[in-house]
Amino acid sequence: MSTLLVKNGLLVTLNEHGEVIENGSVYVEDARIMEVGHFHENRYKADQVLDAGGRLVMPGLINAHHHLYSTFACGFSPPGQPAENFKEILEHLWWKLDFALTEEDVYYSALLPLVDCVKHGVTTIIDHHASPSCRDGSLDLIEKAVREVGINASLCYEVSDRNVEGGGVEENERFIRKCAAAADDQVTALFGLHASMTLGAKTLERCAAIGRAHGAGFHVHVAEDLIDQEVAQKEFGKRCMERFRDAGMTGPRSIFVHGVHLDDGELDILAETHSIHVHNPESNMNNAVGTARLARLWKRGILTGLGTDGMASNMIASARAAYLLQRHLEHDPRVAFGECCDMLLKNNRTICERLFKNKRGVLAAGALADLAIFDYTPFTPLSGANFYGHLLFGLYQSRVSATVARGRVLMKDGVLPHLDEAALRHKAKDLAAKMWKRIK
Repeated sequence: MSTLLVKNGLLVTLNEHGEVIENGSVYVEDARIMEVGHFHENRYKADQVLDAGGRLVMPGLINAHHHLYSTFACGFSPPGQPAENFKEILEHLWWKLDFALTEEDVYYSALLPLVDCVKHGVTTIIDHHASPSCRDGSLDLIEKAVREVGINASLCYEVSDRNVEGGGVEENERFIRKCAAAADDQVTALFGLHASMTLGAKTLERCAAIGRAHGAGFHVHVAEDLIDQEVAQKEFGKRCMERFRDAGMTGPRSIFVHGVHLDDGELDILAETHSIHVHNPESNMNNAVGTARLARLWKRGILTGLGTDGMASNMIASARAAYLLQRHLEHDPRVAFGECCDMLLKNNRTICERLFKNKRGVLAAGALADLAIFDYTPFTPLSGANFYGHLLFGLYQSRVSATVARGRVLMKDGVLPHLDEAALRHKAKDLAAKMWKRIK
């Protein structure tokens, strides 16, 4: 049994009472928090002690929609004329980039953003992967990277018909079986799909049948751009969410990402089926696809989480972007402040409760020992009642000094001692340069 004591911290517990504890401590055994509060450090003889030095300690953060494979796009300019719309962004950039990935690229392009997650206090991600040229076994490569870095992840492969019919179906089914047999809560599986516009009727029906047979939830992009709705209505006579509902893919463990162009009837489908929606504000702005009017989802009680869509791993910055964007969109300074913080700190952990066995996202006895220590000493009073103000206007620009996942100290003083980050970055730079040359 390994033990850890985090002491002398400003504990933002995020428990049901919103409790904030000054000069508090957290005692951990293996991957589980055993006690939170005020107790003498000599009460436990821990293998390792972290002195927070009065810094803010909070639960590890969660990214509800990531694309690790997008890493090597940083700095890359696709050949040809700049994309004029979302369809061209996919065709000119992402579908060329993911097709060029090799097995080594998949592995290293996962390692680097996972390291970045640790550096931003993110301890759980829900990832969505695509690599058509090395599809089979690709989720094992990402799992290997996840375990080496040390955080938690739910993984899936992005099925579509754009390269071959049903590309990725077998990879999803194999990995779902593997995770079920392992019964290891560090890495779990969903059944991934790209979007309605790249899924024919045969493929959609096949994915639905296999997913249901294994009791798996689905992870799919929906109505990110209007073209998704246009194709669905032209080819299938239905809107996107109608297709997924009729195929039997909706439900409490299924994640529908973006939803920028869902109408009221489709939002009702999400609500009635208790399905999950994940908002990705920075990505939506970057792709110029529009913005989901989140008030329509909140009004219906739809569980709405927060992701980055591979743009970054800084979840507090993403929450701030969501908050600012919704106020700009609604022209109303009264909206989105609490709701966007809730998306990150409450809704993302509720999503994880549906996908993982272990409770997380709270400093409480029995919860998973995932913690982030921020180099942030409040310069104004901080309490449970005003923490969101500190989150969006103070903490968002603060460095994470230490990250703990599953009771293991992954980073201390900004350094990940179990990884040679310089060597990883050097290798990734070399691989990315070679990959760029393969893209025509």
